[in-house]
Amino acid sequence: MANTINISADFRKDLAERGGESASRCFQCATCTSVCQLATSDAMFPRRQMYMAQWGMAEKLIADPGVWLCHQCNDCTARCPRDAKPGDIMQVIRSKAVETLAIPPVMGKLVANAAKTWPILIGAPLLFWILAMSAVNGLNAPEHFREFGEVVPHWLIYLVFFPTVGFVTAAMYLSGKKFWDLLGEHGRRKGSFFANIVPVLIEILTHKRFDSCEASKSRRLGHMALLFGFAGAAITSGFLVIDLYIPAARFFYEEMPLPLWHPYKLLGNVSAVLLVYGAFVIVRNRLTDMAATGASTAFDTFFLGVVVVLVATGVLTEAARLALPPAAAMWLYIFHLTAVLTLFATFPYSKFAHIYYRTLAMIHERMIK
Repeated sequence: MANTINISADFRKDLAERGGESASRCFQCATCTSVCQLATSDAMFPRRQMYMAQWGMAEKLIADPGVWLCHQCNDCTARCPRDAKPGDIMQVIRSKAVETLAIPPVMGKLVANAAKTWPILIGAPLLFWILAMSAVNGLNAPEHFREFGEVVPHWLIYLVFFPTVGFVTAAMYLSGKKFWDLLGEHGRRKGSFFANIVPVLIEILTHKRFDSCEASKSRRLGHMALLFGFAGAAITSGFLVIDLYIPAARFFYEEMPLPLWHPYKLLGNVSAVLLVYGAFVIVRNRLTDMAATGASTAFDTFFLGVVVVLVATGVLTEAARLALPPAAAMWLYIFHLTAVLTLFATFPYSKFAHIYYRTLAMIHERMIK
C-alpha cells in the first residue's frame, strides 16, 4: 500500500500568517541547500522543507529533524535568487512545531499568538505578584531593608517557582517524548541516548556549528552570552538555596546581603554582564541587519522582549536596594519576578524551547549515523 501524504491548505495559510508567505516564491533551484554549510546528504535542508511548506505537509515538517538542525545562518536567504527567504521559513516552521508539540496545547496557542496574547502572558504573572504581595504585606515596603527577602519572603518565592519548575519539567518531558517518537520515523537509531548527550551538549555550549555561518556570524557571541548568562544565574541560585537551607552542604555561607566580592555575588554579576551583552548583541542585530539575522515575528519578539525586561529589571533591582527608596525598589523587584515567572512558565512554548528540541534533533542525528 502506498504511503499517504496529508496536505493541508490551512497549514500553508497559517505559515503565511506567521510571516512565511515568501515560501510561494521558491522554484526549487536548490541554491539554498548548495550554499548551506550545515546541510548534509542525510539532512538536505532547507530545500526539502521549502518544498513541504509549499505543499502544506504539516505532519512531515513537524517530524523532520532538519527543521532543527538548521541554525538559521541565513546564508540561504542571502543567496536566494527568488528572495524566498528560506531561513525565515525555517524559523516560522520551528515556531509552528513548538506550538504543535506543546502540552498542554492551550499554552502553545497562547505563546504562538503572542502578538495578541502578550497582555495575558505578562499581565497574569504581574497581577499574581501584586495580589500575592498585597496579601503578604499590603504592598507596603519596609522603611529600611537589607535584602529583598524582607520584602518578598523566600517561602513565597519557593511556593511559586518550585511548582512552576515541576509543571515546566513535566510539559517538556511529554512534548519531548512526542517529538522523539516522531524523529524515530527518520532513520534507525543505534547506541545509547545518554552516551550521545555529552558530545551534543559540548557542541551546543561551544556553538560550533555557528562557525560555519557567513551571513550572521555575530549571532554566535550573542547566543553564547545568553546561554552562559542564564546557566550562571541558575547555578548561583542553586548555590544560594543550598547555603541557606542545607548546612551540611554549604560552600561559602555568609549572612545576607552578600558583599560584592563574595563568590556567589561575583558569579551572579558576571552572569548579569553576559546576559546584558547577549541581549544587546541580539537586539542590535535585529534592528540593524535584519537581512542577515532574519525577519522578526511576534514569536521571536515576545521571547526577546521578556529577556530584555528580565535583564534590565535584574540589574536595576540590585542597584535599587542601595540607591532608590524602598517602595521603588520593591516595585522593581515585583517587575523582575514577573519577568522571571513569565520566562519560566513559557519555557516549553516560546523560542526558549529551541535549545530543547534542537538538542533532541542533534542527538538523533548522531544516533542514526
